[in-house]
Amino acid sequence: MGKPEIDPDAFNAFEATGWEEKAHGYDRFLGRITSRLVDPLLDAAGVQAGTRTLDLASGPGYAAAHAADRGASVVGVDGAAAMVSLAGGLHPGLEFRRADVHRLPFDDASFDAVVGNFLILHLGRPEEAVREFVRVLRPNAMLALTAWDLPENARFLGLVLDAVAEAGASPPEGIPTGPDFFRFSVDAEFEALLREQGLEDRTVRTIAFTHRAGSADEVWEGMLDGTVRTSAMILRQPQETQRRIREQFDRLIDGYRRRDAIELPVSVKLAAGRKPPWVG
Repeated sequence: MGKPEIDPDAFNAFEATGWEEKAHGYDRFLGRITSRLVDPLLDAAGVQAGTRTLDLASGPGYAAAHAADRGASVVGVDGAAAMVSLAGGLHPGLEFRRADVHRLPFDDASFDAVVGNFLILHLGRPEEAVREFVRVLRPNAMLALTAWDLPENARFLGLVLDAVAEAGASPPEGIPTGPDFFRFSVDAEFEALLREQGLEDRTVRTIAFTHRAGSADEVWEGMLDGTVRTSAMILRQPQETQRRIREQFDRLIDGYRRRDAIELPVSVKLAAGRKPPWVG
């Protein structure tokens, strides 16, 4: 049996709708992990005082706020109105707009740096999106993106996926098939994505650290409240299947208990590339 056919439009709509409901849940848990990548992301894009910066899928505005703290001029965009509202409330005085990252409302060559923290794995058409990111970059400017590493390295994700598999759960109906969530966990794939859009000086590196959580409940509820694709894989299951998944999750996470806390390995891929100067 072949892989299910991807419907990029249905998948993008599913993601957009999901994030409208998950904005505050994301900020409460997952944002404490993803925000740790903000400074490496901004460093990779060369964001400093005076840099006009675009923060793609800005979510609660972590990268935009850090860019502003560096003295950059920054605009954040997100496809979910709930995220734009949350970011505006958390960071008054910064500019956040609702926008489709495949069709950005900016002129060509508008920005000195473009960043996207964990955006690329949520897009049905990543190549088309990166082409648009490059369009709004000025010559010699940098694009920097992050994606999760493989689940055996990014364990807060891997534990959930392993629990689903060990519970014998099948994919629930009604979730549009999307691209491989871990496609850009592979350095060569991430590098090729940038190379195919003409970027130069490309790099892909791994950033690893440990996230401490107070309990299994904190991680479980954080993943259900703050993710779209992952939470749907569980919450759209029958109650008995959900119970089995949770039992397996609790068993697996026990291996990461350290005294009064849970310590989960986290691993991330950071890719960056430079737009070449104009020719002619």
